[in-house]
Amino acid sequence: LRFSCRRGGGWVQPGNSLRLSCAASGFNFDDYAIGWFRQVPGKERERISCINSYDRSVSYGESVKGRFTISTNNAKKSVYLQMNSLKPEDSAVYYCAADFLGTDCYEYDMDYWGKGTLVTVSS
Repeated sequence: LRFSCRRGGGWVQPGNSLRLSCAASGFNFDDYAIGWFRQVPGKERERISCINSYDRSVSYGESVKGRFTISTNNAKKSVYLQMNSLKPEDSAVYYCAADFLGTDCYEYDMDYWGKGTLVTVSS
């Protein structure tokens, strides 16, 4: 059972866009809340987006609302994070995660974590 980050991390200039993706294997994707988190060294991990397992409703953290979009492709068991209008403060290691029958993607409830991908936003 695993959740792997497929692509998307890297360096980008402020104002530009980046798309992250994660693919799930070994578990029924539809039964899970899917979330994106990020962490800057020395700081707590921040939940930035979540898809509820029951009604597939979507929520975002205030720091990314209006700029980031989470989406899924259930057939491919993949989750994406489209990041637009990137800012230097968006620089972090980004993680995807899944919580069985979850709703709000609280960090300590997540059952599976992707490995993490580094995003650096600078000029």
